[in-house]
Amino acid sequence: MATGEPVDLACTRCALCAGRTQVVPGKGPRPARLVLVGEAPGADEDRLGEPFVGRAGKILDQALAQAGVDRRAVFITNVVKCRPPGNRRPSAAEAAACRPFLDGEVAAARPGAIVALGKTAAEALTGRPVAVKAAGGPQLARVAGEGRLVWVALHPAAARYNRGAVGSIAEVLRRAATAAAEEGGGAAPPPG
Repeated sequence: MATGEPVDLACTRCALCAGRTQVVPGKGPRPARLVLVGEAPGADEDRLGEPFVGRAGKILDQALAQAGVDRRAVFITNVVKCRPPGNRRPSAAEAAACRPFLDGEVAAARPGAIVALGKTAAEALTGRPVAVKAAGGPQLARVAGEGRLVWVALHPAAARYNRGAVGSIAEVLRRAATAAAEEGGGAAPPPG
C-alpha cells in the first residue's frame, strides 16, 4: 500500500459527508501486529466515532475472544470512514475517496497481517472480486500494488443470521494473528 494520508475529520471528498454525524477513523495501537478492515461505520459507530462498537462489534469481540486475540492489540478500521445512508454498501467512488486514509492507517500500523472482514473490504484491498466463504478456512489475496497478504473472513454482521459464523471468523483471526506474530510486524500484544 502507498503511504497514504492521515484521516481528515472534516473530509468532504464524497457525498457521504452530507449524512454523517462524524468521520470514524480506525482505532488501535500503532504499530499493531494485526489490522482488521471492515466495510463502513454503522449507526452506533457514526454516533460514537469508533469502528465496530455496535452489534457487529459485539460479534467481532466474541470472535476475537475465541481466537485468543486481545482487541486492544489490534488496529480496527473500515474501507470508508463515513456511514452510507441506510447502511448500504459503499460505492467504488466512495471507497476510492477514502483509500488514501485507509492506506495511511495501514502504513502507520505496520501490521504483520491484515484481515478483511467481508466482501467489500476484501475487494477494496485486493482490487479484484473475492469470494468470502464460511467454510474451507481462510483465503489469501495479495493487496493491490503490494505483496502483502490479506486474510479474508466473513463480516461479523453475517453471524447475526448464522451463529456458526463466529467460529469461522475466529479461526481466520487466529490464523492471521499467528502469521502476524511469525512475520514480526507491529507491536507485541499487551500483557494480560
